[in-house]
Amino acid sequence: MANQASHSSAPLQSGRWAGRTVGITGASGALGRALTKALIGEGAWVIALSHSPPPKAQASIEEAQEWVRWSCGEERQLEPILKNVDVLVLNHGMNPGGDQCPETLSKTLEVNAFSHWHLMQQFETIADQDQNREKPRELWVNTSEAEIQPALSPGYELSKRLIGELVSLRWNNRSAPQGKTLRIRKLILGPFRSNLNPIGLLTSGFVANQVIWQANLGVNLIIVTPNPLTYLLMPFVELVRRVYCRALKINPPDR
Repeated sequence: MANQASHSSAPLQSGRWAGRTVGITGASGALGRALTKALIGEGAWVIALSHSPPPKAQASIEEAQEWVRWSCGEERQLEPILKNVDVLVLNHGMNPGGDQCPETLSKTLEVNAFSHWHLMQQFETIADQDQNREKPRELWVNTSEAEIQPALSPGYELSKRLIGELVSLRWNNRSAPQGKTLRIRKLILGPFRSNLNPIGLLTSGFVANQVIWQANLGVNLIIVTPNPLTYLLMPFVELVRRVYCRALKINPPDR
């Protein structure tokens, strides 16, 4: 881990997220960098969680104040970091395009779904064990509109549908008391320009600013896309999942 600064040495910040520590996976990507810039502008202290090596020095105040290098499969190593995080943004991913060989599909599922799932479970446990916080922790998961729309990448779509369903399942199974310790938000994002999608219609900066704006409004299902169908279909899909999960839920005897 490379620390570019410390809380004690940082200037006082003002904004909606002032005083809150935000961890962002996939922080070296286009959206990760844009979210970092937007959240720092809102006063947050940002920890970049990335597979890429840290920069030699913090080049500007728009870059993450801390940098932690990790790899998928090593989620447990992030436990000490996650205990000090107020908001965890799961944003890392890969797009295999048309590659559908078993090895590539396995890697895609590991990066886009299983790694997110492991980190979700870790962060939920940390949040539920910490009952004495003024504000609940938050978990933001970027599932992409590929969860319900074609993305010209079968492996990518499959992995995003899986993690999207898992997030919905956790949404619908957490109790009211648990909601006071952890708030879960889902990010449904349309095509934006990045290394994964160089021909995206939106800029990463626009998407990041829209995500923060909707989060500031208290929205849990955050949708940013030029496709109007997604704004209609995604809430309907979540409603169906909610009814289905609640109807079949079996509570453990001690709850």
